[in-house]
Amino acid sequence: MAAESELRTVHTEGAAFQDDKEGSETSEACRVSKDWDPPSSPDEFPEGGLAAWATAFGAFLIQFCGFGYTASFGVYEDFYTQHYLTNETSSAISWIGSTSAFLITALGLVSGLLHDRGYFYHLMIVGSFLQSCCLFMLSLSKPDQYYQIFISQGLGLGIASGLMHIPSLAVVSHHFRRRRTLVMTFVAAGSSLGAIIHPIMLNNLLNGPLGFANGVRASAGLISSSLLTACLCMRTRLDPPATPANCIVVGRKCIRDIPFILLIVGGFLFQIAFFYPLFFFQLDTIKHGISVNFSFYSLVILNGSNFIGRLTSGFIEAFTGVLNLTIMSSISCGVLILGMIGLSSLASVVVLGVLYGYFAGLNTAMGAPLIATLTPDLSELGARMGICLFTLGFGSLIGTPISGALLTSHYTWWIPGLFSGIVSLTGTMIFIIMRYMFLRRQRILGQ
Repeated sequence: MAAESELRTVHTEGAAFQDDKEGSETSEACRVSKDWDPPSSPDEFPEGGLAAWATAFGAFLIQFCGFGYTASFGVYEDFYTQHYLTNETSSAISWIGSTSAFLITALGLVSGLLHDRGYFYHLMIVGSFLQSCCLFMLSLSKPDQYYQIFISQGLGLGIASGLMHIPSLAVVSHHFRRRRTLVMTFVAAGSSLGAIIHPIMLNNLLNGPLGFANGVRASAGLISSSLLTACLCMRTRLDPPATPANCIVVGRKCIRDIPFILLIVGGFLFQIAFFYPLFFFQLDTIKHGISVNFSFYSLVILNGSNFIGRLTSGFIEAFTGVLNLTIMSSISCGVLILGMIGLSSLASVVVLGVLYGYFAGLNTAMGAPLIATLTPDLSELGARMGICLFTLGFGSLIGTPISGALLTSHYTWWIPGLFSGIVSLTGTMIFIIMRYMFLRRQRILGQ
């Protein structure tokens, strides 16, 4: 289960399941307190209008610039390895992207609590300014100066996106209730669209006549203008809750919740492997002699299929259920990661990219609904999501550096592929145990 979980990570389409069919009525965006009770009538929410749709569009742009840009790190991984940080190992370079991905989810605990206390605009302005500054600072980084790139891209971009990610999702629920699932799907699509556009742009800029410095500046210009537009569009509507949720109290309750603990353990293991294809897929294709021009679009194929997976997840879940779809997509991802060991031709790149992207999209989309399904008290949903995403973020932090270390400078691809595949399938086995324990608890409660 991915943190993008998106998130995103978080790219939730809606998350609370009050019986079997009301699962998309409460989203990750409801990271507000247990004392905030939304108006009982859907008519009390605007459900549209200029301010509401402008806010949704602004949140879309935040996802486009946040997770969408982080998911494009595979382009930087390839460029740094071959041209800009040639003295560094693949493992050291992957720490840059994994740190950024970790901070986006881990800072959700902080940004969510600050949002609940009425600091939405402060978070958006500071995060946007920081992300813009860090990208322009990245353009000033010199070749083989690892610390300059790590500070600006790994730490700076991660902190900036982490400050904005959860609040940008939460503000959407100020304006929508009945249409929340539809709008959340639209907002989550921002990260997928960014993961398609940014690799195309970055590959042509970094490897074109502009070069690294001017290419990153051009990318920074797009990001800065998008973030400025987002800040001008988004508006809050509801007052902050009088008593925000206490994550410490909720955390103590989670320790005694066996299915939830199994979710965290299984998700942590799965996250270790999840970003391996995203970070190394383009480099893998180039090192196997695939056309460089085609390899530049390998991430586009993967992320485009991921986008379709997210869009179709709701229809499939209606037939399979959240638990079953999570397990099915996790098994598929694990098998396809093992299949990357056999990558050797253009056809294998297309097949692996399309299939892994699609099942990864299904898995990401089920993240928030799965947490909600395992949450007995929906007033704790926001706090549980923060705790879960924070913990799973450590998996994404260490996963790709381990894979990079196993890859070595000789590019022995079967070793990281085997490691990532086994770890992801181990996480899936824990998901299966989690499902059994959850259904067992439900049967006991039903007696």
